[in-house]
Amino acid sequence: MVFSSDPVRVQPYFGFRNDNRLILSARALKAGEADFNRSGRWRAMRTMMSQFASREVAGLVVQLELERPDGERIRYEGITNAEGFVHFDIALEGTWSLGAASNWEVVSLHWNNVSGTQCAEGHVLAPSEETRLGVISDIDDTILETGITGGLRNLLRNMKRVIAHLPDERIAVPGADTFYSALGGAPPSPASDAKTGERLSATQRPFFYISSSPWNLFSYLVAFKRSRNLPLGPIMLRDWGFNRETLGSSSHGAHKREAIDRVLETYPDMRFALIGDDTQGDFAAFGETVRRHPSRIAAVFIRKAAKVSLDEAEMAAKALIEKEGVPLWLGDDYSTGRAFLKTIGLDSDGEAEQIIETVERGTEGVQAE
Repeated sequence: MVFSSDPVRVQPYFGFRNDNRLILSARALKAGEADFNRSGRWRAMRTMMSQFASREVAGLVVQLELERPDGERIRYEGITNAEGFVHFDIALEGTWSLGAASNWEVVSLHWNNVSGTQCAEGHVLAPSEETRLGVISDIDDTILETGITGGLRNLLRNMKRVIAHLPDERIAVPGADTFYSALGGAPPSPASDAKTGERLSATQRPFFYISSSPWNLFSYLVAFKRSRNLPLGPIMLRDWGFNRETLGSSSHGAHKREAIDRVLETYPDMRFALIGDDTQGDFAAFGETVRRHPSRIAAVFIRKAAKVSLDEAEMAAKALIEKEGVPLWLGDDYSTGRAFLKTIGLDSDGEAEQIIETVERGTEGVQAE
């Protein structure tokens, strides 16, 4: 659990960049690092409870250190806010071209605590300069049934599951691993993780994840994706509170629209497939995105996870998406890989047939179980 004597640590979140801008956030906390390799139910519960019982540290000076393409190291300074967050949105000076293959670049964050000067490694996704298609995906009920959002009643009903189960014990949406890995494209490009020795993998087509879950679940969600071989990518979560602003259904859509806009703005030459579900305003958020950026959206994929029929807002979003001529898929599983991949233009891609065959082989196995 968390004690006042715990030293301050900084938790870096995944960042991303283009050739002139880098975005990365981190949070200063008084809490131990998440250890999801522990066995035993009580240890699992302690690990998860510690993620929610952390103490945020305001007013901490944090420096982000980057290595320029010419080898020179440069630092940028930020100060944590009242909730412990520090946000870096940096205009990159000089030539920061993107490579021929997507990759994770390693940066470092520096701060001081009672033990002296500290350093933590962070990772920044740099998509390939050749990439023209990316994926923006929801998490909750799209790849993982989280139960952490969607109102106080759902939160309380599912809290036991969230606290008591480690990432590799959680149920993934059937077929998501195969489908997402196929969408990723080429074999992964690794970057070393200085702390664990594990390697982060960047797929050819970058993934960006948006979720209404709290930032407290960042490490948990990363561990879940690793356990299911899902593509890693920047995760845009929320600062959570037990209030109407957080728990209200309209706030989910607003958060997701803002996150999508940030990605679209960062990669103006890229089109995106949007993947979500019908539980937390994804349909309406995606419809609004299509209305404002119709040429930027290659397709919309909505997994029907909860409801049989669409509500009024979802019907309006459906009509808008269809009016703009953006391909739309509505279904309750990922077994229609061929049709969906064709709608987003991969049928004209040199890798298309191999990707489609991979998806169909994987989803056939899921259906047979």
